Amino acid sequence: MLDIRGSINNLKWNTEHHFLHIQAQHDFIRRWAIQFELGYSDFRTIQMALQIDQNMDLLKEFTKAYDAVYQYESVFAEDGLEAFNQKFGNQMEQYDKAHQTLLKILDQLSKIQPEVDKSEENLI
Repeated sequence: MLDIRGSINNLKWNTEHHFLHIQAQHDFIRRWAIQFELGYSDFRTIQMALQIDQNMDLLKEFTKAYDAVYQYESVFAEDGLEAFNQKFGNQMEQYDKAHQTLLKILDQLSKIQPEVDKSEENLI
């Protein structure tokens, strides 16, 4: 498998912090949108690595989990907290479950990453 530690770690951070940001009812900030867009790039990188590895079961599971979180984050990113609350305000428990599921899959992906040669650590 390709070494995608950076994308896994970035997406884990985004997923957790974005959930906590919305859960705390913080207003939309520009930095959040940038992280959201970069998270999508990390998602696509992970998908590509799973496709190259031909790990189709994990690819499907990962994509489904990401899409479940994406539906919540995209409303917040596009229209802010008020729009999120109108659409999903009563679904925080489902959002929490979706984000926890994605975090578990990202942890699973971390465990199957190739060993790093210590002499190449700075290349990652």
